[in-house]
Amino acid sequence: MNNIPTTTPASSGTGPAIQPRRDEALLAQVGEPGGRPLLLTGGVVITNNPLMGDWQRADVLIGGEVIVGVGPGLLTAAGDDGMIVVDCSGTVVLPATLDLTRDHVGGTLTPGGPADVAVFRVADEPGAPKGTAPAGNGRLDVQITGGRVRVWDGQPVQGPGSAPERAKEPVHDPHHPHTGLWVEENGFVRQELLPNGRYDEARGDRESAYTGRYWIDGSRIDYLDDLGFWAFGEFDGDVLHHAGYRFTRR
Repeated sequence: MNNIPTTTPASSGTGPAIQPRRDEALLAQVGEPGGRPLLLTGGVVITNNPLMGDWQRADVLIGGEVIVGVGPGLLTAAGDDGMIVVDCSGTVVLPATLDLTRDHVGGTLTPGGPADVAVFRVADEPGAPKGTAPAGNGRLDVQITGGRVRVWDGQPVQGPGSAPERAKEPVHDPHHPHTGLWVEENGFVRQELLPNGRYDEARGDRESAYTGRYWIDGSRIDYLDDLGFWAFGEFDGDVLHHAGYRFTRR
């Protein structure tokens, strides 16, 4: 039996039931030189080919260095043809080289053309584990050039079949000179940068209105709030500019 991932159906219709996977075992299969055909299934497909058009949900079949087929229904042949199935539900699949500012400039997803494909994830599924990249910001999920996987699960792949190099979280300096309490000009917003790498922001009479982690790199500070959103600020001497506010030390 061919090794096609099957669990809860990601979409209705015919063909094997699949679940989104970006693990290293699947990457090892995808990265095998001269291996089985690769099927990107279930994503919004933008071909950039005016004759073919686009699909709200379709498949892109890659064989070696070329695109073999594009359109709905290719998943039904996955078992017969020994395809490696990569679920692209919740993504947009389009040419890796594309200029949307002009008509039909750049690559296309055309059968017989080069297998240069980019898969952008629109947003993480609710309750899904968060990766190192910000969720919900249209991150690059998978990139294939010349039929080879160059980016997997948002991280660059260092070699054929190798595991992706995961981004490392910046090292926090508990003794950084910018730790402490920062207050905006009217005193309404008060943001404390704690030595343990967390911040606590009060707004008016709301204590701990926002809390989360922060990292400082040079004059830039990045925030990852406990609610899940990212933000940033910039230090200019003894002034912190963040979200339209001007903070000074207290």
